Amino acid sequence: MPLQWQGPQFSPSPHPMKKLHVTVAVIGLVLASAGAYWYQHRSPATALAAGEGAPRKGAAAAAPAGGGNGPTGGPVAVEVAQARSATLSEEAQAVGTLRSRQGVVLRPEVAGRIAALGFKDGERVRRGQLLVQLDATLVAAQVRQAEAQLSIARANDKRNRELLAENFVSQASVDQTAANLQVAEAQLALARAQLARTRILAPFDGTVGLRLVNVGDYVNAGADLVNVEDLRTIHVDFRLPERYLPQLQQGQAAAVTLDALPGRRFQARIEALDPQIDADGRSVLARASIANAEGVLRPGMFARVDIELSTRQGVVVVPEEALLPQGGKQYVIKAVQGRTTQGQAARVAQRVEVTTGARRKGQVEIVSGVAADETVVTAGHQRLQRDGAPLRIVQLGAEAHRPPASGGEPAPASGNAGGAEGGAGADASTPRVSLAPAPVAAR
Repeated sequence: MPLQWQGPQFSPSPHPMKKLHVTVAVIGLVLASAGAYWYQHRSPATALAAGEGAPRKGAAAAAPAGGGNGPTGGPVAVEVAQARSATLSEEAQAVGTLRSRQGVVLRPEVAGRIAALGFKDGERVRRGQLLVQLDATLVAAQVRQAEAQLSIARANDKRNRELLAENFVSQASVDQTAANLQVAEAQLALARAQLARTRILAPFDGTVGLRLVNVGDYVNAGADLVNVEDLRTIHVDFRLPERYLPQLQQGQAAAVTLDALPGRRFQARIEALDPQIDADGRSVLARASIANAEGVLRPGMFARVDIELSTRQGVVVVPEEALLPQGGKQYVIKAVQGRTTQGQAARVAQRVEVTTGARRKGQVEIVSGVAADETVVTAGHQRLQRDGAPLRIVQLGAEAHRPPASGGEPAPASGNAGGAEGGAGADASTPRVSLAPAPVAAR
């Protein structure tokens, strides 16, 4: 049977009910998305009005401690410290070198051979003690010659004076013999001075060092023989910047420490200040003295000098980690008494600008902005995004020293599970606390 063309075939139009179902589904998805967005971004007041502000039993314990910022996330765990009133001393530090009160290197004034040494290495000597004797054979002979010439000149002068009294000689002859007598006396004094130079004596009481020569050595004039040091009092020479000059004066106390004697601190007094300022380094040279009755200080030691320039009472200081530099200014966050958005009493954050002063050993002076006995945050600043955020303060070691509860988990510290109330009840007199996570409640 032949096929016949019947024209184009068209599918029937969709049912009107199916079109309605699709429209309703799209509208439902849009409404669900809008509701979810509103739920995630609703305000705390709306949440409280809806009756969801109070956490369910176990919900607060299950939330991570300090994980939020504000009423939606719970209180923020922080470390705090107390601002305290202290006595602040302005000090200047310098480095210097120890020197003996008196110290010389003995050197001969004439050349010669060493005949004897009158000391042992490192022993104490007294002023005037013979230390080195040079060979004086030739000089001693010159002294005897000068003495003989002086005797002849003295006899001639006496004889001529007697003859002058009897008019046997002229006055010119008497004057000539008198001059010869003076020349003989001068020659004897010169020979004795040269003889004295062969004897090298201790110039003061002190301690001799190690000899640099031995008996029999020939030394030239000016050669080093041995050093003598007076160690009863030690000087320390140091330099300070010229800006400290108005605060320095004679008799001012200083503390000296030495790397060679760790753990020991010596008291010194400034004896003198150099009247001339060093033009290269713009510094002033000072010298202080230290009593060395024990004899432990030696010249040449490296010394560190601390000088107290002034003292101020009642200065407010806080730990350096409490400072928050921002935009060329310094801020701190204080933990003050306040209320959460739920109306509960709690410690809350308050950011204040401060003016800082001197810094000493991890402490910084607060000129304005914080008073003594106020509590400041020292760690956890990054989680405090706004003022009024509730804080949770944990006592140092409160959880670490508590015995573990059943099941091997550490028992929660009392007074900290209450969130914001626990922060308000923390002892404000505690100078420093540590940051610790909140205990997880057993489910």
